[in-house]
Amino acid sequence: QVQLVESGGGLVQAGGSLRLSCAASGRTFSTNIMAWFRQAPGKEREFVAAISWSANSTYYTDSVTGRFTISRDNAKNSVYLQMNSLKPEDAAVYYCATRFSGTNVRTGTYLYWGQGTQVTVSS
Repeated sequence: QVQLVESGGGLVQAGGSLRLSCAASGRTFSTNIMAWFRQAPGKEREFVAAISWSANSTYYTDSVTGRFTISRDNAKNSVYLQMNSLKPEDAAVYYCATRFSGTNVRTGTYLYWGQGTQVTVSS
């Protein structure tokens, strides 16, 4: 089992920045790929970003490329999402997730999920 706990959400004005954190515990050797997803009210959950264990590979959805940066600190079993130039459409509950397989990171199944952290962007 892997437990994931997100933090760092909050209210920010459009154009502002937030940094989300996700701490993993338990069987952390399974956390090869760590990712962020988000779900806005009335919408399906969508992939935001992912990062490999070595951080050599990062993946982003088109709408956040150039504005968001995913990073990880394996010594702290943590992954981060730096979100800059936030837009109202970025508002959502952001979830941290992890899986072992490095294939299909955008569309594959993630076994472990955090409880989510709310990001609100005011216009």
